[in-house]
Amino acid sequence: MTVADLSTQDRYPTRVGASSALIDRTDPTVWPGVDAGPASAEELRAHEAKGFHVVEGLLSPAEVQTYWQELERLTSDPRVRADERTIVERSSDEVRSIFEVHKISDLIAELARDPRVLDRARQILGSDVYVHQSRINYMPGYRGTGFYWHSDFETWHAEDGMPAMRAVSVSIALTDNYPFNGGLMIMPGSHRTFVSCVGETPEDNYKSSLKEQRIGVPAEDDITRLAYEHGVEQFTGPAGSALWFDSNCMHGSGNNITPFPRSNIFIVFNSVENALTEPFAASRPRPEFIASRDFTPVTR
Repeated sequence: MTVADLSTQDRYPTRVGASSALIDRTDPTVWPGVDAGPASAEELRAHEAKGFHVVEGLLSPAEVQTYWQELERLTSDPRVRADERTIVERSSDEVRSIFEVHKISDLIAELARDPRVLDRARQILGSDVYVHQSRINYMPGYRGTGFYWHSDFETWHAEDGMPAMRAVSVSIALTDNYPFNGGLMIMPGSHRTFVSCVGETPEDNYKSSLKEQRIGVPAEDDITRLAYEHGVEQFTGPAGSALWFDSNCMHGSGNNITPFPRSNIFIVFNSVENALTEPFAASRPRPEFIASRDFTPVTR
């Protein structure tokens, strides 16, 4: 079977039936092709087994402060607030996410090229990579709403046309992550199972799903089965820590009702050998600022 065949074959059908299904993963998690990089053999083994690993102290305290100031600048800029790439909370005017942030902020563009970040992404995916998506997530104190359980790949496959599970995300904490301020929860080992979801993708689904996802979320019975099989871990730790996780990990977060905000920089790297095709379960692709179709490799 050729690469072209693999890119158009739907090995992970979703949003096509009346009932959900659990499908075994057929893609590697750590891909061969790049031998050298910042990730240790132990970290790569953990990533293969659990679907994720944590790098403590990726950013220094001084760097954290610099990026936090950049976040504050972006969220207070009226031009950024008015941009379609900025998503606000459904129940308030608080900023929830700013997408394509590596094209809005030179600082974050530099971060995507930083060897500590770029070379680890290349190591995991075994090839050159491009930025599929970037954003700042801002979960304010008291009013920050969580993200329901989901696999990112389900959406990227259905609505963006990502053929294979050859993408990796890094979430870099700009604030301390506690168990009680909406920290990300993740099911170790869940990346080995694709959860096919029910429901047809509405037109322009992204306009509502970026605030509250309703289509492309797994059934409660499937979440229960995965949770009892794999358990749940939570990404906690000081600002500057980074969570690297596979595109198919089942994850979510609760609301933040504490005074302590939880903010992070989120960058998704996709292999240049896994370029997007037509969506597998939507009438047209989502906008470029959510799912880039510029497959130019990121270089230092």
